[in-house]
Amino acid sequence: MAGEERVDEDTVDLAAWRDAALQFEAELGKAILGQRRVIHLLTVAIFARGHVLLEGDVGVGKTTLLRAAARCLGGSYQRIEGTIDLMPADLVYYTFLGEDGRPRVEPGPVLRSGEDLAIFFFNEINRARPQVHSLLLRLMAERTLSAFNRDYAFPHLLVFADRNRVEREETFELPAAARDRFLMEIAIDTPADAEVRRCLMFDTRFHDADRLVGELRQTVPDHRALDGVGRSIQRRVGASEALQLYALKLWDAVRYPGRHGIKLAGLDSERLVEAGASPRGMSFLLRAARVVAWLDGRDMVVPEDLREVFFEVMAHRIFLDPIHEMRRAEIMPALIRQLFETVPAP
Repeated sequence: MAGEERVDEDTVDLAAWRDAALQFEAELGKAILGQRRVIHLLTVAIFARGHVLLEGDVGVGKTTLLRAAARCLGGSYQRIEGTIDLMPADLVYYTFLGEDGRPRVEPGPVLRSGEDLAIFFFNEINRARPQVHSLLLRLMAERTLSAFNRDYAFPHLLVFADRNRVEREETFELPAAARDRFLMEIAIDTPADAEVRRCLMFDTRFHDADRLVGELRQTVPDHRALDGVGRSIQRRVGASEALQLYALKLWDAVRYPGRHGIKLAGLDSERLVEAGASPRGMSFLLRAARVVAWLDGRDMVVPEDLREVFFEVMAHRIFLDPIHEMRRAEIMPALIRQLFETVPAP
């Protein structure tokens, strides 16, 4: 693909790249307080080359986190705000009248940075119409876009989005096919630690996001090489036969919890799950688990690696019976806890 940094996957120095990944986490931690797990999951997603849907209330630092990530990666960052009147073309170009009174056409947020675009943030994605979601799905799946009678490629792109969780009017929830394109859904909550809260409230360094992000340094040697590094991780971090059997049992149990003896108080396990994870979802789980193992300095996946990312990778791919969907936030963590307690690990 044009613009992609070709990497020999067999000769990638994964130890050096692991050091860079750990430095990336440490550098982000200077700007984003109290979110160590979120930063770790974000790092996993970046090296697994997967898109992410962020969940969180307004003002918890989602935009600052992604701006900081782009700064440390070294690639370009663009964002767009979801609105009820947003159209697919608004991602591609915008028009205006120039000083001479003539109409002008300029590249929109997706095209503005060209092939260097590394992080694209879609804020409040559920405010945008399904037509916009459709264009975004192609961008996520193919990293290409057609405009002005030509195709544009974005070989280094990762898409991040968040949803408005408070307001329900004039919103369009993402269909299952769209949510399945995201490697992870990561929740960002307000930090619970009292000292972290004090710093965020009273330390003026955290009141100026532009300066805060500007003080960070690039820790990734070349963001254009990340696809090759990601492929190398997937090829060189193994999974034993016992681990594979364990993953397959988890897959079956999360689809048919009643058959595997999983019980939740007050719920019929036989009818609880309407649809389970897709094959793509399970492949994403193994992709993420391999990166977790690599970041931990291992060349083999262990059950703990699967459990580390299971909720973020799998929960949004498990569809409950409609009568239970309103209690998803309560049921899903309990279901996954019971899953781990019931399915024996090797």
